[in-house]
Amino acid sequence: MKQLLLFPFNGNAREAASIIEESNAFGDEWELLGFIDDAPEHVGKKFGGYPVLGGREKLRHYAEAYILAVPGRPENFCARAALIQSLQIPPARFATVIHPSVAIGIETTVGYNTLIMNNCVLTANVTVGNHVVILPNTVVAHDSCLGDYSLVGSNVSISGGVTVAENCYIGSGSKLIQEIRIGEQTLVGLGSVVVNNLPPKAVFAGNPARRIKAAP
Repeated sequence: MKQLLLFPFNGNAREAASIIEESNAFGDEWELLGFIDDAPEHVGKKFGGYPVLGGREKLRHYAEAYILAVPGRPENFCARAALIQSLQIPPARFATVIHPSVAIGIETTVGYNTLIMNNCVLTANVTVGNHVVILPNTVVAHDSCLGDYSLVGSNVSISGGVTVAENCYIGSGSKLIQEIRIGEQTLVGLGSVVVNNLPPKAVFAGNPARRIKAAP
C-alpha cells in the first residue's frame, strides 16, 4: 500500500478520505496517514480516526508519502494554484484519487493531484488536467477539456467540445452548452446555464449566465 497525506483539513480532503476507504474495499491501494494543515488550531483534530498531523513541515517527515492537495472554495478559488505550488512537491509525488464508481471513456486522460468523486462520467476523449477536483454526479461529455487547478461542483453537465481554462470554478448544478470556452480564473455560479463563451477573471451566474462582478 502507498502512504498518503491529504492537504488541507477541509471538506474536499475529508470527502477524499471517505473515497479512499471505499476504494480500498476493492483492493488495498492507499494507507491514509492523515491530514496536514498549516492552521495551528486544526493540529490534533481527527476525522474518521485520521489525525491532522501538523503543517507542511510534515511533508519532509513523511518523505515517502504521496500527497493529494485539494484546497479551494468559491471565495478563494483563484488562490488554488499558488497554494498548491507553494508546497514545492514534485509531480511524481502527487496522488490521483478516483472513486471506483466513476465511468471513464475511451481516450480520456486524467492528470495528477486530481480527485474525482462518486458517480461521475467522463465519456470519450475527455481531458482532465492536473490539480482538478470534480464533485459527485457530474458528467463531462466527449472532447471536453478541464484545465489545471479547476474545481467542478456536483451534478454539473458539461456538453461536448467544451473548454474550461485553468483555475476555474464551476458551481454545482450548472449546465454548459457544447463548443464553448470558459476563460481562466472564472467562476460559474450555482445552477447557472452557460450558452456563450465566458471571458477570464469574472463571476457569472443565472440562466442564461451573466457577468456579476470581477473574480475575487
